[in-house]
Amino acid sequence: MLAYYLGWHMRGALAPLLFDDDDKAAAAARRASPVTKAVVSKAAEKKARGRLTDPAHGEALPVHSFRTLLADLGTLTKNTVCFGGKSELTVLAKPTPVQHRALGLLGADLAGM
Repeated sequence: MLAYYLGWHMRGALAPLLFDDDDKAAAAARRASPVTKAVVSKAAEKKARGRLTDPAHGEALPVHSFRTLLADLGTLTKNTVCFGGKSELTVLAKPTPVQHRALGLLGADLAGM
């Protein structure tokens, strides 16, 4: 249950990068009645057609499904390099623009790792 709840919150926060509609108010305004078929906002239609995020919110980035975005975020690494057992160096992978935006939407900071 906790995993579903966490996924639901993450989808809400990451909606600008996902195919999900992140403008629920505009979608509701386009609907004639609450009993008619649900429709998406114009912004969501544009995002799905172009497969890019809205450049008004920063650079236009590729749109993902929730699973592909999680897979993309899964490529971030933190490596510890040992030099002859005497000294260690921690190396963090530099996030791509998509990863950087996703982490920002989630309120995560890699600098604190």
